[in-house]
Amino acid sequence: MPAPSIGSSASAATLVADRPVTPKPRFGPVLEPGGTRFRLWAPKHAEIMLDLVDADRRVAMTSVGDGWHEAVIADAGPGTRYRFVLPDGLAVPDPGSRFQPDDVHGPSEVIDPDAYVWATPDWRGRPWEEAVVYELHVGTFTPEGTFRAAIDKLDHLVDLGVTAIELMPIADFPGRRNWGYDGVLPFAPDASYGRPDDLKALVDAAHARGLMVLLDVVYNHFGPDGNYLAAYAPIFTERHHTPWGAAVNFDAEGAEMVRALVIENVLHWIDEMRLDGLRLDAVHAILDDSAEHVLHEIAAAVHAATPDRHVHLILENEENEAHLLVRAADGAPRLYTAQWNDDVHHVLHCAASGESTGYYADYRGDADKLGRALAEGFAFQGEEMPYRGSTRGEPSRDLPTTAFVAFIQNHDQVGNRAFGDRITAFAPAAAVRAVTAVYLLLPQVPMLFMGEEWAAAEPFPFFCDFQEPLASAVREGRRAEFARFPEFHDPAQRDRIPDPTLPATFEAAKLDWSALHRDGHARWHALYRDLLNIRHREIVPRLAGTGAGRYAVLGPGAVAVEWDLRGARLRLLANLSPEPLDRLDPIPGRTLWCEGEIRTRDGASPAHALGAWTVVWAIDETQS
Repeated sequence: MPAPSIGSSASAATLVADRPVTPKPRFGPVLEPGGTRFRLWAPKHAEIMLDLVDADRRVAMTSVGDGWHEAVIADAGPGTRYRFVLPDGLAVPDPGSRFQPDDVHGPSEVIDPDAYVWATPDWRGRPWEEAVVYELHVGTFTPEGTFRAAIDKLDHLVDLGVTAIELMPIADFPGRRNWGYDGVLPFAPDASYGRPDDLKALVDAAHARGLMVLLDVVYNHFGPDGNYLAAYAPIFTERHHTPWGAAVNFDAEGAEMVRALVIENVLHWIDEMRLDGLRLDAVHAILDDSAEHVLHEIAAAVHAATPDRHVHLILENEENEAHLLVRAADGAPRLYTAQWNDDVHHVLHCAASGESTGYYADYRGDADKLGRALAEGFAFQGEEMPYRGSTRGEPSRDLPTTAFVAFIQNHDQVGNRAFGDRITAFAPAAAVRAVTAVYLLLPQVPMLFMGEEWAAAEPFPFFCDFQEPLASAVREGRRAEFARFPEFHDPAQRDRIPDPTLPATFEAAKLDWSALHRDGHARWHALYRDLLNIRHREIVPRLAGTGAGRYAVLGPGAVAVEWDLRGARLRLLANLSPEPLDRLDPIPGRTLWCEGEIRTRDGASPAHALGAWTVVWAIDETQS
């Protein structure tokens, strides 16, 4: 996408006496002294009715210009259920709804944003270099699958060394179970997880323990069921197309209000819900030819609204656009804090698993790409990718290491496998331990996927709760996706792929917390806890401002990398292959961690051999 100049947003918070003042929301009901003000942006219709469901009463709304319709109801307040009725009789929920007690097709409920009393009102967040992120899906993280139940597991995460939880999308989706990427009402936490105040309680409890809370948000598409916006507003445009169809309208007629909806939603999560940051899903599919790209407007709005807080904006971006991650002279992000680094995942996954099909074909067996991804962030920085059939990436060497989020598992890389199996289910344990030792101490920001820390046996397959005929379409589409892979040419094999619409598929993904204390799983947990303890003690205090490293290829799957930290030099020696590697010189500095085996041979001068799946980290305070 183009890189227009950075500008401010008219919908961003304004500054008064150097303090941010958030304007009243335009989307969703507003509680006022005279009652509740209901508003709907419906430029496709001249007349809209407000249906007060509990009172069994309909009120004609007033057209106030620019496609907006309003009604102030004196006897409406928190708990009032309502919906809007279009001229053809279609009843729709509020696109700014804060809660949907009866799912996406039911009425919306008025919520008092000030009812919750915060126990941690002075929380201001944590610097990004302290981040150890833990991605979780609320519905499968605990047996109950709720915001409140997740609170009981926060102490486990603190003990592990996690400093931030990242919730998969929670915007209201159709049915009782979903990954979250089929959300249609972006302000409303899904009722299956709890009420808005339950989410606030989770955030509050996390902050009380020193944990940041990030949220995955989706602005590149709406789900296929329950999105009524197109019936009354120009939410989509045929100017651009995405894998989900017509693109969300960020640059055609009516785009100004669509952009305002998204930016208001961003500020809602940051301001009212007091989240510490957002992860923006698949921004390469947010298509915008405006003079100021909406991604720039989002970042400007957040920075203006939070001058005295640590708020972090994370990207998922298939195009690896380094310009979105550039820093100002003081080291602060101009736009976005970091990006999920798929390249690090791919090189480590290929090394550990030996897989080479699909997009892994561009990474398998390439030690230069391994070293480059670890040292510089992106493995591809504008080069042609044969499998992809196009170039990928921009030069990333000038970015700090903390501009990249490193991982060996996440919801996509596990869940997009046919059976949702985790890496410990198909890769040798020694190989997985080795890549774990690499990414948890890497100067990039590490991210764990829930249950990874004890090698959870539960899969994380794709699941949803659509009704027919959509359910059949999703089921067959899921199996058709894998038909091109040799192992699924046989229809009988494809039939084994879990049906995403069945409750059992969802239930199979729920973590079994009792396994944490069993011998094999407990050893994995100890590995993660020990590595993260070293990270916080030795690396995090020296991490701020760390630039790209230098790397050398030592052999197939083997690299040496070093970084200049604050006051020290960090060195990595990694043999991510099943064959030992001869090396003449020992790694200098104080050893932080050795995973695997180093053998010293007899002779006039010591010669060292690096065993299979061996990783050595060392730090040298005499050099920097």
